Amino acid sequence: MKIALLGYGKMGQVIERIALERGHEIVLKKDETNTFEGLLDADVAIDFSVPTAAVDNISSCFDANVPVISGTTGWLEHYDAVVALCNEKKGAFISSSNFSLGVNLFFELNEYLAKIMSKFDSYTVEMEEIHHTQKLDAPSGTAISLAKGVIKNSSYTNWTLDHPKKDQIHIETKRIGTVPGTHTVTYNSAVDAIEIKHTAHNREGFALGAVIAAEWIIGKKGVFTMKDVLELDK
Repeated sequence: MKIALLGYGKMGQVIERIALERGHEIVLKKDETNTFEGLLDADVAIDFSVPTAAVDNISSCFDANVPVISGTTGWLEHYDAVVALCNEKKGAFISSSNFSLGVNLFFELNEYLAKIMSKFDSYTVEMEEIHHTQKLDAPSGTAISLAKGVIKNSSYTNWTLDHPKKDQIHIETKRIGTVPGTHTVTYNSAVDAIEIKHTAHNREGFALGAVIAAEWIIGKKGVFTMKDVLELDK
């Protein structure tokens, strides 16, 4: 499989190594200094760029009829327009706030726990996310996905970084050293607390999940999620 890497920072370099280890070929390593030359030779593209470049990268893939996997966060206000463009161009697309297999299992656990806890109003939910100091967006896309999972299965209506109202989930964000990513969901009551937590030890899990998604999407058309890739709805 021939892969175009759109974004060649630390994540892009880890993805490159894992892709090569799995027998794939890299035909484009795009950063802010070069063009899309080589994209037409790709079977699939993997975008781990920056929020300001993501939409252009993804659109260029649709124009080139190249399936695209996007792990860039911070651009999702344009998500509906990108989905519409994908359908118009008959493209193939997966966007995820986190491609780690473990995190996607954590998403499922989070939703299941939220369904259970929604019956017990003595508990309030709060979240914490910790990342390295170079991460541009806050809260993380993963934290937002976790909050949306709770909102979908409870009476909460929104999340906030500030002091929460009764129907809001408070997300605390921390930027510390080189932490790859730690996410905690806590249900607190006057007598106890229930907590689930995912800790990434390195970037390997994010990169492996993105490559697995790229392998899966070949030959498909449409907009998919990691639930489709991991068959979590079956």
